[in-house]
Amino acid sequence: MSGKTADNTKPGFCEKLFRLKEHNTSVKTEITAGVTTFMTMAYILAVNPSILSAAGMDSTAVLLATCLASFVGTMLMGLLANLPFALSAGMGLNAYFAYTIVLGFGYSWQTALLAVFAEGVIFIVLSLTRVREAIFNAIPMTLKKAVSVGIGLFIAFIGLKNAGLVVDSSATLVAITNFTENFNTAGISALLALLGTFLIFILHVRKFKGAILVGIFATWVAGIICQLAGLYIPDPEAGFASLIPSLGMTDFSALLLTFGQCFNIDFSAVDILNFIVIVCSFLFVDLFDTLGTLIGVSAKAGMLDENGRLPKIRPALLADAVATTTGAVLGTSTVSTFVESSAGVGSGGRTGLTAVTTAVLFLVSVFLAPIFVAIPSFATAPALIVVGFLMFSAITEIKFDKESLTETIPAYIAILAMPLFYSISEGISLGVISYTVINLCCGKAKKIPPLLYVLTVLFILKYIFL
Repeated sequence: MSGKTADNTKPGFCEKLFRLKEHNTSVKTEITAGVTTFMTMAYILAVNPSILSAAGMDSTAVLLATCLASFVGTMLMGLLANLPFALSAGMGLNAYFAYTIVLGFGYSWQTALLAVFAEGVIFIVLSLTRVREAIFNAIPMTLKKAVSVGIGLFIAFIGLKNAGLVVDSSATLVAITNFTENFNTAGISALLALLGTFLIFILHVRKFKGAILVGIFATWVAGIICQLAGLYIPDPEAGFASLIPSLGMTDFSALLLTFGQCFNIDFSAVDILNFIVIVCSFLFVDLFDTLGTLIGVSAKAGMLDENGRLPKIRPALLADAVATTTGAVLGTSTVSTFVESSAGVGSGGRTGLTAVTTAVLFLVSVFLAPIFVAIPSFATAPALIVVGFLMFSAITEIKFDKESLTETIPAYIAILAMPLFYSISEGISLGVISYTVINLCCGKAKKIPPLLYVLTVLFILKYIFL
């Protein structure tokens, strides 16, 4: 009798909407994963306004636009695609926006926002016509595994840089930081990040759920204690802000300074050919950064089917495109799916509930921005380093025998390119080019999908003209 009652129990709202049992997860796990993803992305709320303000944009307006665009895109990802991926203003695309287009080419930030808006509209069309989906499916499975590994190295390197453990070196390009030099700022930050990394690894080995999230908070709290004890001394001019969050009201009226400004430009002053080049640049980088993130994180999470396809990729790409268009109208640079989503996946996130949780936190951050901005990069860096390890483990799924060399050599090139060229899209483009060239020259043209030839030509043209 009791068994019959249990069978007739109606599934809860979350179960019906996100199919948690089907994905072998729970509400608690998904919410924890969503919070973890947000915590690893919280630095965006400080970094994006800082970068775009260099282009003459109001930092508070950019902060609000970033929060709102991230909320819209991530919520759509969760509800439309039921995937645990989060979206926000791309770190790299925003630098291209500010330092190349505005400061380099001399365009106004309004014109740059128009280029982002145009890119988003084009992506909406491409998503609805399945062009982006076809590109995703055309990439060979071995390259998809390689992208996962490459992203692992890439985000681990980002984590090392955010932690201050990796620094510039005139002799060797990069080097480990000197812990004793500037100990009260850079030294103690790097040390705390290192301790936080060990803490997460230890908790992970001991199978402690939520290890990444605990590691982030523990590192942040340790930093606050160090500040109170005088070991960490804030130096805002050097990039070391106070770790203690401050309460304050956000000036919501500032959003009017950027809202709709992408349409408020003098079209007669815009060179149409250069404008097309700018839009194409955004298209290339955003398209393959997003595809790379979806491929890498999905492969690691076991979300790809037996043919290496992501069943929900169409609504995922549509959410990404709508978010970019919305972000341009609100006043921020290109919005894309974030590789930090892998932190949530690493914490067990498997459904859209993870994304919805992250989206809600982005919306809440509009009201509590001063608190979220106080989360230091050295506290989130350990999460990126650990998740990089988790994604790197996909390398065991790539065959390195002599019969598979035409598959593994392009995979190696893609893996190598991502961290060294500091770009997911560069890894994909070089991986695709090498895959086509090597297989074509080795008499294995039949295994090359027709669309891969098109992508190869486009990538080569990109290097020539862009």
